[in-house]
Amino acid sequence: MTSSMTMTATGSPAEQGILSVPAFPLSLSNRRLDVEFAWECTGKIDGPVVLAIGGISAHRCVSGSDGGWWPNLVGPGRALDTEHFRVLGIDYLGGSARSTGPRRGEDNFPSISAFDQVELIVRLLDHLGIKALHALVGASYGGMVALAFGERYPDRVERLLVLSAADRAHPLSTAWRSIERQMVRFGIANGDALGGLKLARALAMTTYRTPKEFAARFQGDARLDNGVWRLPVEDYVYARGDAYVAVHVPEAFVVLSESIDLHVVSARNISVPVLAIAVRDDQLVPLADVQRLVGALPNGRLDVLDSSYGHDAFLKETTLFDASFASFL
Repeated sequence: MTSSMTMTATGSPAEQGILSVPAFPLSLSNRRLDVEFAWECTGKIDGPVVLAIGGISAHRCVSGSDGGWWPNLVGPGRALDTEHFRVLGIDYLGGSARSTGPRRGEDNFPSISAFDQVELIVRLLDHLGIKALHALVGASYGGMVALAFGERYPDRVERLLVLSAADRAHPLSTAWRSIERQMVRFGIANGDALGGLKLARALAMTTYRTPKEFAARFQGDARLDNGVWRLPVEDYVYARGDAYVAVHVPEAFVVLSESIDLHVVSARNISVPVLAIAVRDDQLVPLADVQRLVGALPNGRLDVLDSSYGHDAFLKETTLFDASFASFL
């Protein structure tokens, strides 16, 4: 186990480290892994601890004041205020960051469940001496992990704030992701893993956003580019693909994308208070799925918000979630 302490840009202490877990048992197989689980804490040193986790591209650096992945919602004066809360972030098992995950060219990494992430989080809380979280805030895949945590360890968290996630994946969303995974596998099989990942990410961008946003941004005319007609929206989706392959491992994308589609929890077994936030035009997590989840929760509340960013609203909006966060946290 390793850890270190630094100062953030705002002067608050940031602690980070690696938790080593030998022979960690996986829930979807009889395999055991020697796991390194990376984490970081920022914010008020003695504040209530909030674990903030996001989609499969998220990582342990959360606070927006220090180059984190959630700058619009986490930081001084933000909805998740680091001047009041101690915010904990993690790198997912099976991902592209510092925690154990597949390396490029490694095609036999085992399947990972959201419950595997939960078990590692609990071991981390024990290591850090945190008896119970004030809240677990999870968006997208992080929301799935949050629900799994609430089902298995209700005594270790006071409340769950779940953004754009449900108790299971919608079949149409699974269809999109399965095509994305097959693109990556096809690229790997043909010696172009990064090309496959670029295409998968380009397709994914069309599911994260909304028709309204695309219509507003990409109505321009086609142009000839080296004899090939190109439309403005193509430049956008393929540019996002290029940016993604620069920092993510193709095999890790497959592992965590699959973990989303293997996710199933029993809402009736989640006894802690849950605030579920749904974006009305979210294509990946339809409002009806979140409504069904909240209807089955013993102590659930639903906030429905509107954003042209759809599933990506939690990443793009600055103030949309403020009232919900303030009232629940």
